[in-house]
Amino acid sequence: MLRVVFMGTPQFAVPTLEALIASGHGVALAVTQPDRPRDRRRLLASPPVKDAALLHGIAVAQPPNLRDPAFLALLRSLAPEAIVVAAYGRILPGDILSLPKYGCINLHASLLPKFRGAAPIQRALMDGEEETGVTTILMDKGMDTGDILLQKRTSVGAEENFGSLYARLALLGAELIVETLLFLSKGTLGRQPQDHAQATLAPQLTAEDETIDWQRTAAAIRNQVRALDPWPGARTSAQGKLLKIWRASVKPGDVPGVPGEVLTCGAEGVDVRTGGGILRIEELQIAGGVRLPAREYLRGHRLPEGTVLGAHEI
Repeated sequence: MLRVVFMGTPQFAVPTLEALIASGHGVALAVTQPDRPRDRRRLLASPPVKDAALLHGIAVAQPPNLRDPAFLALLRSLAPEAIVVAAYGRILPGDILSLPKYGCINLHASLLPKFRGAAPIQRALMDGEEETGVTTILMDKGMDTGDILLQKRTSVGAEENFGSLYARLALLGAELIVETLLFLSKGTLGRQPQDHAQATLAPQLTAEDETIDWQRTAAAIRNQVRALDPWPGARTSAQGKLLKIWRASVKPGDVPGVPGEVLTCGAEGVDVRTGGGILRIEELQIAGGVRLPAREYLRGHRLPEGTVLGAHEI
Protein backbone atom coordinates (compact mmCIF):
# COMPACT_ATOMS: atom_id res chain seq x y z
CA MET A 1 0.00 0.00 0.00
CA LEU A 2 1.14 3.54 -0.75
CA ARG A 3 1.24 6.72 1.29
CA VAL A 4 -0.77 9.22 -0.75
CA VAL A 5 -2.03 12.77 -0.73
CA PHE A 6 -5.42 13.19 -2.37
CA MET A 7 -6.49 16.33 -4.26
CA GLY A 8 -10.10 16.80 -5.36
CA THR A 9 -13.09 19.08 -4.89
CA PRO A 10 -16.57 18.10 -6.21
CA GLN A 11 -18.77 15.05 -5.66
CA PHE A 12 -17.13 13.37 -8.66
CA ALA A 13 -13.94 12.99 -6.61
CA VAL A 14 -15.55 11.51 -3.49
CA PRO A 15 -15.79 7.87 -4.71
CA THR A 16 -12.08 7.97 -5.56
CA LEU A 17 -11.16 9.20 -2.07
CA GLU A 18 -13.37 6.54 -0.49
CA ALA A 19 -11.90 3.82 -2.74
CA LEU A 20 -8.36 4.79 -1.69
CA ILE A 21 -9.34 4.52 1.95
CA ALA A 22 -11.17 1.21 1.48
CA SER A 23 -8.25 -0.33 -0.42
CA GLY A 24 -5.86 0.33 2.46
CA HIS A 25 -3.77 3.16 1.07
CA GLY A 26 -2.59 5.64 3.66
CA VAL A 27 -4.28 8.92 2.80
CA ALA A 28 -2.14 11.41 4.71
CA LEU A 29 -4.00 14.52 3.57
CA ALA A 30 -6.95 15.63 1.46
CA VAL A 31 -6.38 18.86 -0.44
CA THR A 32 -9.44 20.66 -1.73
CA GLN A 33 -10.48 24.15 -2.77
CA PRO A 34 -11.56 26.76 -0.20
CA ASP A 35 -15.14 26.93 1.07
CA ARG A 36 -17.26 29.11 -1.21
CA PRO A 37 -20.63 30.89 -1.01
CA ARG A 38 -23.52 28.79 -2.26
CA ASP A 39 -27.18 29.43 -3.16
CA ARG A 40 -29.03 32.73 -2.80
CA ARG A 41 -28.14 33.18 0.86
CA ARG A 42 -24.43 33.20 -0.05
CA LEU A 43 -23.54 31.10 2.98
CA LEU A 44 -20.13 29.43 2.91
CA ALA A 45 -20.30 25.76 1.96
CA SER A 46 -17.52 23.20 2.11
CA PRO A 47 -16.59 21.10 -0.93
CA PRO A 48 -17.87 17.50 -0.93
CA VAL A 49 -14.30 16.16 -0.68
CA LYS A 50 -13.74 18.10 2.54
CA ASP A 51 -16.90 16.66 4.07
CA ALA A 52 -15.95 13.12 3.06
CA ALA A 53 -12.39 13.45 4.32
CA LEU A 54 -13.42 14.77 7.72
CA LEU A 55 -15.98 11.99 8.04
CA HIS A 56 -13.12 9.51 7.70
CA GLY A 57 -10.83 11.40 10.06
CA ILE A 58 -8.47 12.59 7.33
CA ALA A 59 -6.74 15.95 7.66
CA VAL A 60 -7.82 18.60 5.16
CA ALA A 61 -5.91 21.49 3.57
CA GLN A 62 -7.58 24.24 1.51
CA PRO A 63 -4.72 26.41 0.26
CA PRO A 64 -5.78 29.50 -1.70
CA ASN A 65 -2.36 29.38 -3.39
CA LEU A 66 -0.62 26.11 -4.26
CA ARG A 67 2.74 27.90 -4.28
CA ASP A 68 2.36 28.99 -0.66
CA PRO A 69 5.64 28.04 1.11
CA ALA A 70 3.83 26.75 4.20
CA PHE A 71 1.65 24.44 2.10
CA LEU A 72 4.63 23.14 0.10
CA ALA A 73 6.49 22.50 3.36
CA LEU A 74 3.49 20.52 4.62
CA LEU A 75 3.47 18.34 1.50
CA ARG A 76 7.21 17.69 1.79
CA SER A 77 6.86 16.73 5.45
CA LEU A 78 4.26 14.11 4.53
CA ALA A 79 6.58 12.59 1.91
CA PRO A 80 3.78 11.09 -0.23
CA GLU A 81 4.72 8.27 -2.57
CA ALA A 82 1.95 9.40 -4.93
CA ILE A 83 -0.39 12.35 -5.23
CA VAL A 84 -3.79 11.37 -6.62
CA VAL A 85 -5.77 14.12 -8.33
CA ALA A 86 -9.46 13.89 -9.28
CA ALA A 87 -11.32 17.01 -10.41
CA TYR A 88 -9.31 19.28 -8.14
CA GLY A 89 -9.81 22.28 -10.41
CA ARG A 90 -6.34 23.81 -10.48
CA ILE A 91 -3.09 23.30 -12.40
CA LEU A 92 -0.34 21.90 -10.19
CA PRO A 93 3.00 23.76 -10.13
CA GLY A 94 6.24 21.98 -10.87
CA ASP A 95 7.23 21.89 -7.18
CA ILE A 96 4.30 19.58 -6.52
CA LEU A 97 4.54 17.54 -9.73
CA SER A 98 8.11 16.53 -8.92
CA LEU A 99 7.53 15.75 -5.24
CA PRO A 100 6.21 12.15 -5.03
CA LYS A 101 8.18 9.02 -5.91
CA TYR A 102 5.52 7.75 -8.31
CA GLY A 103 4.47 11.19 -9.50
CA CYS A 104 1.08 12.89 -9.57
CA ILE A 105 -1.64 10.64 -10.97
CA ASN A 106 -4.68 12.36 -12.45
CA LEU A 107 -8.09 10.81 -13.06
CA HIS A 108 -9.79 12.36 -16.09
CA ALA A 109 -13.38 11.68 -17.17
CA SER A 110 -12.76 10.97 -20.85
CA LEU A 111 -10.78 8.70 -23.13
CA LEU A 112 -7.78 10.95 -23.56
CA PRO A 113 -6.58 12.55 -25.73
CA LYS A 114 -10.24 13.30 -26.51
CA PHE A 115 -11.96 15.97 -24.42
CA ARG A 116 -9.09 17.56 -22.54
CA GLY A 117 -10.29 20.25 -20.18
CA ALA A 118 -12.79 21.13 -17.47
CA ALA A 119 -16.06 19.77 -18.92
CA PRO A 120 -15.33 16.41 -20.59
CA ILE A 121 -18.58 14.68 -19.61
CA GLN A 122 -20.87 17.43 -20.82
CA ARG A 123 -18.89 17.99 -24.01
CA ALA A 124 -18.99 14.28 -24.85
CA LEU A 125 -22.77 14.28 -24.47
CA MET A 126 -23.13 17.45 -26.52
CA ASP A 127 -21.13 15.84 -29.30
CA GLY A 128 -23.36 12.75 -29.25
CA GLU A 129 -20.55 10.36 -28.29
CA GLU A 130 -21.69 6.74 -28.00
CA GLU A 131 -18.65 5.71 -25.97
CA THR A 132 -16.59 7.44 -23.32
CA GLY A 133 -14.65 6.42 -20.24
CA VAL A 134 -12.00 7.39 -17.71
CA THR A 135 -8.23 7.73 -17.98
CA THR A 136 -5.39 7.91 -15.49
CA ILE A 137 -2.34 9.87 -16.56
CA LEU A 138 1.03 10.77 -15.12
CA MET A 139 0.64 14.52 -14.82
CA ASP A 140 2.96 16.99 -16.51
CA LYS A 141 2.80 20.77 -16.77
CA GLY A 142 0.19 20.71 -19.55
CA MET A 143 -3.60 20.51 -19.36
CA ASP A 144 -4.40 16.77 -19.41
CA THR A 145 -1.40 16.10 -21.65
CA GLY A 146 0.54 13.57 -19.55
CA ASP A 147 1.33 9.99 -20.50
CA ILE A 148 -1.63 7.58 -20.29
CA LEU A 149 -1.40 4.90 -17.60
CA LEU A 150 -4.76 3.08 -17.78
CA GLN A 151 -8.20 3.54 -19.34
CA LYS A 152 -11.66 2.07 -18.84
CA ARG A 153 -14.34 2.37 -21.52
CA THR A 154 -18.12 2.47 -21.21
CA SER A 155 -21.03 2.93 -23.60
CA VAL A 156 -23.14 6.07 -23.33
CA GLY A 157 -26.81 5.20 -22.97
CA ALA A 158 -29.21 6.67 -25.51
CA GLU A 159 -31.25 8.25 -22.69
CA GLU A 160 -28.30 9.11 -20.46
CA ASN A 161 -27.89 12.63 -19.17
CA PHE A 162 -25.06 14.49 -17.46
CA GLY A 163 -26.19 13.48 -13.98
CA SER A 164 -26.31 9.75 -14.66
CA LEU A 165 -23.08 9.65 -16.68
CA TYR A 166 -21.27 11.78 -14.09
CA ALA A 167 -22.22 9.31 -11.35
CA ARG A 168 -21.21 6.26 -13.40
CA LEU A 169 -17.85 7.70 -14.43
CA ALA A 170 -17.10 8.72 -10.85
CA LEU A 171 -17.44 5.09 -9.74
CA LEU A 172 -15.56 3.77 -12.77
CA GLY A 173 -12.78 6.25 -12.11
CA ALA A 174 -12.48 5.18 -8.48
CA GLU A 175 -11.91 1.60 -9.63
CA LEU A 176 -9.32 2.75 -12.16
CA ILE A 177 -7.33 4.74 -9.60
CA VAL A 178 -7.07 1.71 -7.31
CA GLU A 179 -5.90 -0.46 -10.22
CA THR A 180 -3.40 2.20 -11.29
CA LEU A 181 -1.81 2.44 -7.84
CA LEU A 182 -1.68 -1.35 -7.53
CA PHE A 183 0.26 -1.73 -10.78
CA LEU A 184 2.44 1.28 -9.97
CA SER A 185 3.46 -0.17 -6.62
CA LYS A 186 4.33 -3.50 -8.30
CA GLY A 187 6.37 -1.78 -11.00
CA THR A 188 4.27 -3.38 -13.74
CA LEU A 189 2.58 -0.29 -15.19
CA GLY A 190 3.70 1.09 -18.54
CA ARG A 191 3.22 4.59 -19.93
CA GLN A 192 1.75 5.52 -23.28
CA PRO A 193 2.40 9.04 -24.65
CA GLN A 194 -0.74 10.72 -25.93
CA ASP A 195 -1.20 11.30 -29.64
CA HIS A 196 -1.52 15.08 -29.45
CA ALA A 197 -2.70 15.24 -33.08
CA GLN A 198 -5.88 13.42 -31.98
CA ALA A 199 -6.59 15.74 -29.04
CA THR A 200 -9.91 17.55 -28.69
CA LEU A 201 -10.83 20.16 -26.09
CA ALA A 202 -13.60 20.29 -23.50
CA PRO A 203 -13.51 23.84 -22.11
CA GLN A 204 -15.66 25.06 -19.24
CA LEU A 205 -19.27 25.79 -20.21
CA THR A 206 -20.31 29.32 -21.10
CA ALA A 207 -23.70 31.03 -21.26
CA GLU A 208 -23.64 30.46 -25.01
CA ASP A 209 -23.37 26.70 -24.45
CA GLU A 210 -26.52 26.82 -22.32
CA THR A 211 -28.60 28.76 -24.87
CA ILE A 212 -30.51 26.76 -27.47
CA ASP A 213 -29.93 27.79 -31.08
CA TRP A 214 -33.06 26.58 -32.85
CA GLN A 215 -31.24 26.77 -36.19
CA ARG A 216 -29.38 23.61 -35.18
CA THR A 217 -30.78 20.14 -35.78
CA ALA A 218 -33.21 18.47 -33.41
CA ALA A 219 -30.63 15.78 -32.65
CA ALA A 220 -27.96 18.35 -31.73
CA ILE A 221 -30.38 20.24 -29.49
CA ARG A 222 -31.46 17.04 -27.76
CA ASN A 223 -27.82 16.25 -27.03
CA GLN A 224 -27.39 19.74 -25.62
CA VAL A 225 -30.44 19.27 -23.37
CA ARG A 226 -29.24 15.99 -21.87
CA ALA A 227 -25.69 17.32 -21.46
CA LEU A 228 -27.04 20.13 -19.24
CA ASP A 229 -29.38 18.02 -17.08
CA PRO A 230 -29.46 18.37 -14.06
CA TRP A 231 -27.19 21.41 -14.23
CA PRO A 232 -27.27 24.13 -15.46
CA GLY A 233 -30.12 23.42 -17.91
CA ALA A 234 -30.59 24.24 -21.59
CA ARG A 235 -32.29 27.60 -21.88
CA THR A 236 -34.49 29.45 -24.34
CA SER A 237 -37.31 31.96 -24.02
CA ALA A 238 -41.07 31.76 -24.38
CA GLN A 239 -43.03 34.98 -24.75
CA GLY A 240 -40.20 36.92 -23.10
CA LYS A 241 -39.72 34.58 -20.15
CA LEU A 242 -36.82 32.25 -19.43
CA LEU A 243 -37.68 28.65 -20.27
CA LYS A 244 -35.46 25.71 -19.41
CA ILE A 245 -35.74 22.46 -21.34
CA TRP A 246 -34.89 19.40 -19.25
CA ARG A 247 -35.89 16.44 -21.39
CA ALA A 248 -36.55 16.14 -25.11
CA SER A 249 -36.62 13.65 -27.96
CA VAL A 250 -36.31 13.77 -31.71
CA LYS A 251 -39.58 13.23 -33.56
CA PRO A 252 -39.49 11.73 -37.06
CA GLY A 253 -40.31 14.05 -39.92
CA ASP A 254 -39.59 17.61 -40.86
CA VAL A 255 -41.58 20.63 -41.99
CA PRO A 256 -40.43 23.92 -43.50
CA GLY A 257 -40.81 27.10 -41.52
CA VAL A 258 -39.26 29.19 -38.77
CA PRO A 259 -36.85 27.36 -36.44
CA GLY A 260 -38.12 27.53 -32.86
CA GLU A 261 -41.79 27.65 -33.84
CA VAL A 262 -44.17 25.63 -31.67
CA LEU A 263 -46.05 23.24 -33.97
CA THR A 264 -48.30 21.33 -31.59
CA CYS A 265 -48.86 20.94 -27.86
CA GLY A 266 -50.27 17.78 -26.35
CA ALA A 267 -50.06 15.21 -23.60
CA GLU A 268 -46.88 13.69 -25.04
CA GLY A 269 -45.03 16.97 -25.35
CA VAL A 270 -44.47 20.23 -27.18
CA ASP A 271 -43.29 19.78 -30.77
CA VAL A 272 -40.93 22.49 -32.02
CA ARG A 273 -39.50 23.03 -35.48
CA THR A 274 -35.70 23.22 -35.62
CA GLY A 275 -33.13 23.82 -38.33
CA GLY A 276 -33.33 20.11 -39.11
CA GLY A 277 -36.17 17.95 -37.80
CA ILE A 278 -38.68 18.30 -34.97
CA LEU A 279 -37.81 18.40 -31.28
CA ARG A 280 -40.41 17.12 -28.82
CA ILE A 281 -40.04 18.85 -25.44
CA GLU A 282 -41.07 16.43 -22.71
CA GLU A 283 -40.03 18.25 -19.53
CA LEU A 284 -39.59 21.98 -19.00
CA GLN A 285 -39.52 24.80 -16.47
CA ILE A 286 -40.62 28.40 -16.68
CA ALA A 287 -38.76 31.10 -14.73
CA GLY A 288 -39.87 30.98 -11.09
CA GLY A 289 -41.48 27.58 -11.53
CA VAL A 290 -40.46 23.97 -11.06
CA ARG A 291 -39.52 21.20 -13.48
CA LEU A 292 -42.68 19.69 -14.94
CA PRO A 293 -43.61 17.07 -17.52
CA ALA A 294 -45.07 18.80 -20.58
CA ARG A 295 -48.57 17.51 -19.77
CA GLU A 296 -48.55 19.16 -16.35
CA TYR A 297 -46.85 22.31 -17.59
CA LEU A 298 -49.55 22.89 -20.20
CA ARG A 299 -52.28 22.70 -17.56
CA GLY A 300 -51.04 25.93 -16.00
CA HIS A 301 -49.26 27.72 -18.85
CA ARG A 302 -50.32 28.70 -22.34
CA LEU A 303 -47.91 27.99 -25.16
CA PRO A 304 -49.90 28.75 -28.30
CA GLU A 305 -49.05 27.07 -31.57
CA GLY A 306 -47.02 29.48 -33.67
CA THR A 307 -45.09 30.83 -30.67
CA VAL A 308 -41.42 31.15 -31.62
CA LEU A 309 -39.13 30.04 -28.82
CA GLY A 310 -35.97 32.05 -28.36
CA ALA A 311 -37.42 35.05 -30.19
CA HIS A 312 -36.87 37.37 -27.20
CA GLU A 313 -33.67 38.12 -25.32
CA ILE A 314 -33.66 36.91 -21.72
